[in-house]
Amino acid sequence: MSIQLRLDQSKIDAARAAAQAIAQDIQSFVDRHTTVAIERAVLRLLGVDGVSIEQIPLPNIVVDTVARAGRLNRGVSFFLANAMLETGLSAQAVAEAVAAGELDLVQLPQHPPAVVQAKLDRLAQVALDRICTKRREREEMLRQYPSGEQPWLYVIVATGNIYEDVVQAKAAARAGADIIAVIRTTGQSLLDYVPYGITTEGFGGTYATQANFALMRQGLDEVSVELGRYIRLVNYCSGLCMPEIAAMGAIERLDMMLNDALYGILFRDINMQRTLIDQFFSRLINAYAGIIINTGEDNYLTTADALEAAHTVLASQFINEQLGLLAGLSHEQLGLGHAFEIDPAVEDSFLWELAQAAMARQIFPQAPLKYMPPTKHMTGDIFQGYLLNGMFNLAGVITGQGIQLLGMLTEAIHTPFLQDRFLALQNARYVMRAARHLGEEISIKPGGRIEQRADQVLSHALALLTRIADIGLMTALEQGLFADIKRSRVGGKGLEGVVQKAPDYYNPFLAPMQQTLATAAGGER
Repeated sequence: MSIQLRLDQSKIDAARAAAQAIAQDIQSFVDRHTTVAIERAVLRLLGVDGVSIEQIPLPNIVVDTVARAGRLNRGVSFFLANAMLETGLSAQAVAEAVAAGELDLVQLPQHPPAVVQAKLDRLAQVALDRICTKRREREEMLRQYPSGEQPWLYVIVATGNIYEDVVQAKAAARAGADIIAVIRTTGQSLLDYVPYGITTEGFGGTYATQANFALMRQGLDEVSVELGRYIRLVNYCSGLCMPEIAAMGAIERLDMMLNDALYGILFRDINMQRTLIDQFFSRLINAYAGIIINTGEDNYLTTADALEAAHTVLASQFINEQLGLLAGLSHEQLGLGHAFEIDPAVEDSFLWELAQAAMARQIFPQAPLKYMPPTKHMTGDIFQGYLLNGMFNLAGVITGQGIQLLGMLTEAIHTPFLQDRFLALQNARYVMRAARHLGEEISIKPGGRIEQRADQVLSHALALLTRIADIGLMTALEQGLFADIKRSRVGGKGLEGVVQKAPDYYNPFLAPMQQTLATAAGGER
């Protein structure tokens, strides 16, 4: 339990209803389209991997071949399965033949659609069984090696060298970390392909590749057994390859994925149509694989004032919640983001931070909220920074956050050293041990400053959501209603990869994933 506020439930219900209308409007657009990234993800799930002699990923080559022929609107998997039937080759062998120029997928004789789809359904079931096996592995690991109490302590590694990342990740786990996030190399979200193989030279982070995922998963499993505590692995499936990286994460048993519907649009200038379509299939994969998503509302407060823009964070949380539910995610998989970013020079800043954190906890009671540390107002004064991080940790444990990203005392100075992360863990472990049940002992003054602030943020969020429901989310993004950033629906990167589906479009994963998730949700109710 954490501190409780007297919030107006009618406002919460109205805000959620407006967000649901916004999400359903977007979903009707999503359902009519696919993208090159979705089609590449389908190929990866069907077993296509590797690169050509020119080091071009095979999923890119196959999808681009079908796209150039103007046939991607039918779904790349149809042409892959048709070629398998015609040639007797495996999915991987077909892709290799296409890359070698030995096979033209769209010129082959076409088998009856029902026959091709039956072939695809069998192939898809093999892939789905593989993902389910990985999900059961996680569940068994958690049974044998239970996690600690929330908030789980989340630490990043970002050396650029996956082997060194594994060393640092194990050290962080031994020092008390519950979650390890491997930060991606600078700019990877803007690549319209996924790099291949083990990598040792990243910039500000390490390349997200399937081989790197597997290596880090192995390392964290080893340290989980050593410590008797399961260590979760995080990476990023935002950007132009969102669905592909989600597929890779499902295959390699990642536990969390940074997966926001709006982050790439606002902060990487990725086309909004492309991102909103991609987020659905990527989240569907995450939902099926049992992966928790983390959203990026905290980033809004890096470009807008945290006091003035707090309602935009809450509004986005409502929208991300509803889009996630439409993709089959359970509430327990919705790591909705927010941040401790109010200027510490403001009087009562800690009260306003508590109001925001407690409000989010109460409005999204089942979600493992992702709480971000102070960054915007870190000045390089490591003593002040360490104190701010202590206050942030106190807010997190009092309000019962789920995922606590640890602040570094050297924020704004350099990429954290190993000892910086050790001190961050020491800080968090002390505060959370010392104040573990403080939230259960505190009563908030009825109608006092904290409740007034929470009601103000909720009221403004409701007004914003009502407006967005009226004009549509894409228009809202064009008008700059989030993070003070305006984006064009036909601008940004990746629009050329958006394809309107033909009447005979087929993706063999959509129906079985959605049916399984719907059945599971019905059983839970």
